[in-house]
Amino acid sequence: MLTDHENDLLCRVEGDAPMGQMMRRYWLPACLSEEVPAPDCDPVRVRILGENLVAFRDTDGRVGVMDELCPHRRASLFYGRNEECGLRCLYHGWKMDVEGNVLEMSSEPAGSGLAEKVKHKAYPVREAGGFVWVYMGPAETMPEFEPPIFAPSEKARVSILKVHVNANWAQCLEGAIDSAHSSSLHSTDMPPAKVAGSTATGTSWQRPSTDKSPRLQAEETSFGFHYVAIRKPIANSQTHDYLRVTLFVAPMYVLIPPNNVYNVTQMNMPVDDEHSILYLMAWSDGSGAQEGTDQESWRKFTGQQLGIDLDATYRKLHGREQNYGQDRQAQKLGDFTGIRGFPNQDIAMWETMGPIAHRGDERLGASDLAIVQFRRTMVDAVQRFAAGGPAIGTQMSAQERTRLRSFEGVEPKSTDWRQLSGTHPDTDMEGVAAP
Repeated sequence: MLTDHENDLLCRVEGDAPMGQMMRRYWLPACLSEEVPAPDCDPVRVRILGENLVAFRDTDGRVGVMDELCPHRRASLFYGRNEECGLRCLYHGWKMDVEGNVLEMSSEPAGSGLAEKVKHKAYPVREAGGFVWVYMGPAETMPEFEPPIFAPSEKARVSILKVHVNANWAQCLEGAIDSAHSSSLHSTDMPPAKVAGSTATGTSWQRPSTDKSPRLQAEETSFGFHYVAIRKPIANSQTHDYLRVTLFVAPMYVLIPPNNVYNVTQMNMPVDDEHSILYLMAWSDGSGAQEGTDQESWRKFTGQQLGIDLDATYRKLHGREQNYGQDRQAQKLGDFTGIRGFPNQDIAMWETMGPIAHRGDERLGASDLAIVQFRRTMVDAVQRFAAGGPAIGTQMSAQERTRLRSFEGVEPKSTDWRQLSGTHPDTDMEGVAAP
C-alpha cells in the first residue's frame, strides 16, 4: 500500500515534482510525425509534464518544439505563421527558428540588436519510429539519442495508436503490467483457443489457455523489472506452462507479450498530473519473423480511428459522458464489456478510478504482484534521483537495450522464464536462450 506522499511521488510530474524532473532526463515522445506531416504545415499544440509547447516542421523539413508563448508579449505561437524556416507570431511579427533563435523582429527598428539578445525556449528534437522526440532536461545530462525499442532499425514496421486519457500516467501504465485483467476485461478480444501461442486473427488475439488466475513472479533489473504470468495451457498442462513475460523499461515503456504477427509496446506519456497520452505500437523488426500490420488496420482493430473514434487531436468521441460507447445489448449477447476495442476497455477502467487514484483504498491480492513491483521500483527510483543519483536505466548501454524482448509461449515446466526476456548475456537477439 502506498502512502499519500509516495502516491504523489509516483504520480505528480509538474514543475519541480521529482518524478517530472527525473523524466526530463530521457528522450520523450512529443507528438507523432504524422501531426507535422510536411514543411510549413500547421503548428500543433503539445503539452508535456505540465508544460505548454508548440511543434512545427519548417521549410527545410526540420521539426521544432518550443514554448507555446512568444518571448515578446507571451501570445500563443500556435496561431502563428509557419513560413520561410521559422514560426512567426501574429501579434508583432517576431519570428523564431526550430532552435529558438529570433530571426526577425518586425516591430523593432533596424539595427536595434535586440534579436541577438533574445533566445526563445526550444528543446532538442529527434525523429524516429513515427515519433517526434524531445529532451527537456539539463544540457549537461542529455543522453545520446538511441532508436526506440519498437523501431530498432529503419527496416522496422511500426503502427501507432494515440489517444488522450483523463487520468494520471502511472495508473494507466499499471494496466499494461497487470496480466490478470486481460482474462476478464479483454476476454472477448483475447479469447482462449486451441492454438500454439498468441494468435492474431484481425478481430482477436487468441490464447492457448483458459486460466484466469495466473501465478506471478517478478525480478528487478537495471532498466526497471520484468515478470512472468504463469497459466495452465489447454494442452499438455501436466508438463508445460503458458508463460507471458512482460518488461517494464523505465520511465514509461511496457513490452507486452507478442503474438504471431507483431510485437506490442505501450507508452504512457504524462501530460500533467491528471492527464496522459496512451501510445500503443504494433511492430515488427523487419527480420521477416513477423509480418506486422499497417497503421489503419491497427487503429481499426483497437477502436482508435481518427474521425470515427477520435477527433483530429486524438481525443475520444465516446468518452465517459458517452459511457465509452458501451452497448448493453451486445453485453447481454455475450460481449463481456460491450465496449469496442481493448484500449477503450482499459481507458474506461483508468478514468473511472479518478484523475489520481487513492491507492490507500485498494485491496490488493496475489495477482497484483507486478503492480506492487512497479510502484516500489519507481518510488525507490525517484527517491534516489531526488537524493542526487542517476535516473533509473540511463546507465544501461544501447547494446543491452536492443536485447530486451517480451515473450509468450507454451514451455516445459523446467524453463527459466528469466532467460526469455533478453536480460541475460546468454540470450540471443530474439529473446530465446542461445544453445
